[in-house]
Amino acid sequence: MPTRMSQLFLRTLRDDPADAELPSHRLLVRAGYIRRVSPGIYTWLPLGKQILDNVAAVVREEMNGIGAQEVQFPALLPREIYESSGRWTAYGDTLFRLADRKGAEHLLGPTHEEMFTLLVKSELSSYRDYPVTLYQIQTKYRDEARPRAGLLRGREFVMKDSYSFDLDDDGLQASYDAHRGAYQRIFSRLGLDYRIAFAVSGAMGGSASEEFLAPAEYGEDTFVQCANCDYTANTEAVEIRVPDPQDPSGHPASELLDTPNTPTIETLVDVVNERRDFTITAAETLKNVVLKTREPGGDWQLLIVGVPGDRDVDMKRLAGQLEPVEVEVADAELIKTAPDLVPGYIGPQRLAEWGVRYLVDPTVVPGSAWVTGANETGKHAADVVRGRDFEPTGEIGAVEIRDGDRCGRCGGELSIARGIEIGHVFQLGRKYADAFSLDAQGADGEPIRITMGSYGVGVSRAVAAVAEQTLDGSGLCWPASIAPYDIHIVPVGKGGEQLEVATKLAADLEAAGRKVLLDDRDASAGAKFADADLLGMPTIVVVGKALAEGNIEIKDRKSGERRAVPLSGAVAELS
Repeated sequence: MPTRMSQLFLRTLRDDPADAELPSHRLLVRAGYIRRVSPGIYTWLPLGKQILDNVAAVVREEMNGIGAQEVQFPALLPREIYESSGRWTAYGDTLFRLADRKGAEHLLGPTHEEMFTLLVKSELSSYRDYPVTLYQIQTKYRDEARPRAGLLRGREFVMKDSYSFDLDDDGLQASYDAHRGAYQRIFSRLGLDYRIAFAVSGAMGGSASEEFLAPAEYGEDTFVQCANCDYTANTEAVEIRVPDPQDPSGHPASELLDTPNTPTIETLVDVVNERRDFTITAAETLKNVVLKTREPGGDWQLLIVGVPGDRDVDMKRLAGQLEPVEVEVADAELIKTAPDLVPGYIGPQRLAEWGVRYLVDPTVVPGSAWVTGANETGKHAADVVRGRDFEPTGEIGAVEIRDGDRCGRCGGELSIARGIEIGHVFQLGRKYADAFSLDAQGADGEPIRITMGSYGVGVSRAVAAVAEQTLDGSGLCWPASIAPYDIHIVPVGKGGEQLEVATKLAADLEAAGRKVLLDDRDASAGAKFADADLLGMPTIVVVGKALAEGNIEIKDRKSGERRAVPLSGAVAELS
């Protein structure tokens, strides 16, 4: 039977919720799809639950299509399992931790690599049992420091996570490719515009890693695209073209400069240019930023990162590459533990001697010369050369990426865009198989260490991503593949004829296989039209004054196109 709005558990709001920051968040609340319980935690109302289930159904169909098998793990998990993999500590404050009445410690699962690995270990033993792929669609929990953006950064969310188990790396690659293809079909069916971007693995570990990103103005992820080739990467993983290495012997000896009162790169450049026969730019100075890092369960350690002076350090980019190691700007107390450092005048020349870890951005190429701190108050040094006057501990992509940077592959121009992460695929390798000794007995009787892949789709996040990409000034615009209803029928006009006709039309369309929402409320035409646009069903049918001529009006919600159709042919037209 058609759903009657008079009986639907639904209340639409005219005003935006005070805590909503993004358009999708505002509209999902206003349209009665979700309601906030506390920061990052939401109740799904009937319309929202239908959308969530429809997205999950698309995901489930495509996962089953590649031979994956669905399981269901508990969300409440014992501490010991995650201690075995090291993630009880590695996840830090992100974990929800709790104890039962006997004092045994547990957590609410953020992901389930450990559980999948242990399940396979307990059930499979022979090489004949492989390959196998298992998945679940389940609620996950992460204690986000700043839950915001509605469904895009929640503390409780629905996720599809799947795991492949193969005997060798060729098998892993085949499983990875199968998931990658399934994800392309999933996001196409959801009506999403998306990009596949190189990414870092972070706390997940492993090697190959790609993100599926839905471009959106308010997306929390930043990625780059090359105008000349198909290179797309998350800014945490992007590689930009850097200058060629130089010959260190081509530079003059280092020169000490008197540079008092130069607290910024700009003041340093001004002072240097006043006192030398040639001018320099900020790009020729070496900025040394004092940070601190902490291994899971460890103490804070100093880290200095060197970048060209015309660039800032991208802390998010650094964090993505160093994860699960934490990284923050160093505080004054920690800096005092290295008494030789002179804040404001730090140079790389003696950091190795002082035992301070020093990383440089790859743009600080071997043989390049810089104006940088001289490790004396009021002093800088010119022509400080990498490979002659200092050698970093290593390199790390640290600078903020800018529009116009050059592609590391082809040299083409890179542009920056914002997006929403909707999926992620990893080649985990043997990290968790090693942690839990997951082996299969080979044909020769020798053990084979299993190799794994991990693949996630944000199911609840996809709801917000679709909303963000498709909404307009009037409300939501759901694609037909996941809309709660195919058709929203709006009878308007005095008397009961329009409602009677609309009710019969709704029943006939349901009999023809269409899912129908009928607005049978005693409300004004304006209120009904506003709610129809706000709710966002793909097709809106108005039974109104055109009925006098034997017609109804059909409106395509996305395009706004309207057309009159004879009532006698409406069922055939709409089904």
